[in-house]
Amino acid sequence: MSPLLDATIAAVRPADPAVLAEAAAHQDRLTKPRGSLGVLEEVAVRLAGSAGVSPPPMPVPAALAIFAADHGVYVRGVSPWPQEVTGQMVANFLAGGAVANAFAAQMGASVTVVDVGVAGDLPPGDGLLVRKVARGTADLSRGPAMTREQVVAALETGIAVAADLLAAGARCLVAGDMGIANTTASAALICAYCDADPEGATGRGTGIDDETHTHKIDIVREALAVNRSLCEAGPLDTLRAVGGLEHAAIAGFILKAAASRVPVILDGVIAGAAALAAAALAPAAVDHCVAGHRSAEPGHRLALDHLGLRPLVDLELRLGEGTGALLAHPLVCAAVRVMQDVATFDAAGVTDKEA
Repeated sequence: MSPLLDATIAAVRPADPAVLAEAAAHQDRLTKPRGSLGVLEEVAVRLAGSAGVSPPPMPVPAALAIFAADHGVYVRGVSPWPQEVTGQMVANFLAGGAVANAFAAQMGASVTVVDVGVAGDLPPGDGLLVRKVARGTADLSRGPAMTREQVVAALETGIAVAADLLAAGARCLVAGDMGIANTTASAALICAYCDADPEGATGRGTGIDDETHTHKIDIVREALAVNRSLCEAGPLDTLRAVGGLEHAAIAGFILKAAASRVPVILDGVIAGAAALAAAALAPAAVDHCVAGHRSAEPGHRLALDHLGLRPLVDLELRLGEGTGALLAHPLVCAAVRVMQDVATFDAAGVTDKEA
């Protein structure tokens, strides 16, 4: 593949089983009924196993990276939005006017926007990294979306962005996205990695009508058929065949977080599809992921089930940008705070229930 990608994958290690057991035992000693915090207990134990220490470190500060790219499959009429919206929304992110900006400000997270494949040229701006691998992908319904060189370059971009954010002090990474038609590529990736049927994995994206939705399902089916041999060749070829440049970059972003034993909070269906690619390349990467929310997109449920991840928030969101993951970040912090601050029965002098 490439020295950087190979080294990153080689550095990904599974959660520490001894620490997982220690964290679970610690949860049971805290002054509360066992299991009373439900999924938050699972999150705290997961983060301890990921970090290799119990209690786990507080996942702050958080850093959101929004990877933006365009898709050649747009020409097949799968979205009612003009492709120019991708670049326009990047400008909105940089101006601080998007929902992701509002949520990031609320959570105290930094925002970095990465042009990994926007079709047009973007003016420079604070918070923008121009790492353009290509001006969008090829039409995945007619053949591979990317060359092998492009998919590797996009993966390396995600790795490098994560490395820079971690070097700047981030202790929790949040994966976001922007790209008109990217739910079509996401559905194709989910079908390929999960062996799912397009009808059950393809959603309405930005809110398409019934006719366009049926057409979109057909396009996903075409993409899987024309790229069947590549999708059967291995996880990297699957990603390049039916994925997007932002999917590949997010996959690299996840791999670097996992290699660094730092948690990454996943957003919706685009990040979920990218996580499938990361997990296919390095199965232990999933041990370092937290599912921020469950998108209204049906394919996202399939992706999370395949990854074995339980979402923290289910508000029928379908925006992307990292918004659902940002909303989940305070819950992740609260889960860790319990581990760090709540007294044990012995320390507090509280009588535990009889075993």
